[in-house]
Amino acid sequence: MFFLLVFQLEQSYLRAQWIVESSHTLPATVSSAVAISFSPCGTYIQSFQKASGDQKNFTIWNINTGVAVLLQSKKAFSKSSWPLIQFSQDETVACQLVTNEVHLFDAKDFSKGIVDRLRFPGIDGLQLSRAPPSHLATYVRENKGAPASVCIFSRLHLASSQPVARRSFFKASTANMMWNQGSTALLVVAHSDVDKTNKSYYGESRVHFLTTDGSHEGSVPLSKEGPVHDAQWSPTGKDFVVVYGFMPAKVTLFDTHCNPLFEFGTGSYNTVRWNPHGRFVCLAGFGNLPGDMAFWDRNTLKLLGTTKASCSVSSEWSSDGRYLMTATTMPRMQVDNGFKVFKYNGSLYFEKRIDKLYEVLWRPAVLGTYPDRPPSPSTVNGSEQGSQKGTMSAKATVKPAAYRPPHSSHTAAVRAQLFGEDPESSGELSKSALKNKKRRGKQKEKKEVPDSESVDMNAAVSELNEKLESVSVSPNSETRN
Repeated sequence: MFFLLVFQLEQSYLRAQWIVESSHTLPATVSSAVAISFSPCGTYIQSFQKASGDQKNFTIWNINTGVAVLLQSKKAFSKSSWPLIQFSQDETVACQLVTNEVHLFDAKDFSKGIVDRLRFPGIDGLQLSRAPPSHLATYVRENKGAPASVCIFSRLHLASSQPVARRSFFKASTANMMWNQGSTALLVVAHSDVDKTNKSYYGESRVHFLTTDGSHEGSVPLSKEGPVHDAQWSPTGKDFVVVYGFMPAKVTLFDTHCNPLFEFGTGSYNTVRWNPHGRFVCLAGFGNLPGDMAFWDRNTLKLLGTTKASCSVSSEWSSDGRYLMTATTMPRMQVDNGFKVFKYNGSLYFEKRIDKLYEVLWRPAVLGTYPDRPPSPSTVNGSEQGSQKGTMSAKATVKPAAYRPPHSSHTAAVRAQLFGEDPESSGELSKSALKNKKRRGKQKEKKEVPDSESVDMNAAVSELNEKLESVSVSPNSETRN
């Protein structure tokens, strides 16, 4: 059993609904909430409310008991820094970024307060490795000619403040850091707001790669020029997908040594979504793109199906890895709000329209709750499978037929009359053409076989003429008589 949490506007407050497969709903009111997020196992939910006086506006709730386990006051909120509390995959460790420091909590018991901290001046970004929670990654932006840097720290040796791996680079205004499963490698997508070559209005992007043992650090080789739209690790931790280049963007699968394994081809894509087991991957074009989606099987590298979800703002796989949810939400879209649920092969499973929708989330589940299931045999269509060459088209290319006007059914008969062609060789005859053919055949037979009476009359006339020619008449025979 899995759940969807939907936030919609009703009068002057937000209404949270649990939507189950049976369409049963359990309402709960969260006053003035502007953001919400689940913990990986679905034990906690954190919410941020608008500040009101001395009231603490950041809360972590225990879903099972409904009790607030952590209350804090926050002045500002940004989507880029949300969620404010990061959890490990097993929910044993939680951490929070504050000014020049990282605070760590015992996620099993928040009443202990801060159990450890890392002092790092100028820190601008933080990412906790989730499985296992053995390392912390920090980001410091460029400052006064000094390059930006990403450092990896061991969580068990924070007191020394010595990184186990480090990479510095220029052309980075912001950075998005992603850990693999196993906490052995880190992907960093660095973005600069300005492209000095003037090739892109949206700036420049680079993908950097680091390992926790320091054996490898460098840039991921990309074969097409242009921005990096998205990069995501497979939940298996053994490979990752990068969407990059000017439109149509190119999609490539890399291993943990940054070697390309497979080319998915090109298309109008800017988003990658792996299912929790790493079996299915969805390539999509959301935002200002038309919403094309392609569903692939990672194990067989076959295309399972394609579909479209226009105007989608967010997307997420269900905990069982069989369904993908897309949502059109406010404030980005003021109209056509709602969400759709697609099966792993792209077929539409469920759809609901809501007047004003703010966010839709799946409730997470502990890894291993749902088994990894292959595609059902009935849904695997040979015409929908992708080729090993990585073509993005699932169906064979069919040459469009030539245009034929509505009266073209009489073309065969007309050509037969005008040019003496065999109408049967020009295609099937219409009823009128077949009728005319029979009539012409009968007329031809009449010409070839003459009537018997006319034959006898002609014979008699010929015989009479022969007799008259054989009789000789004297010119004086009448006068003698």
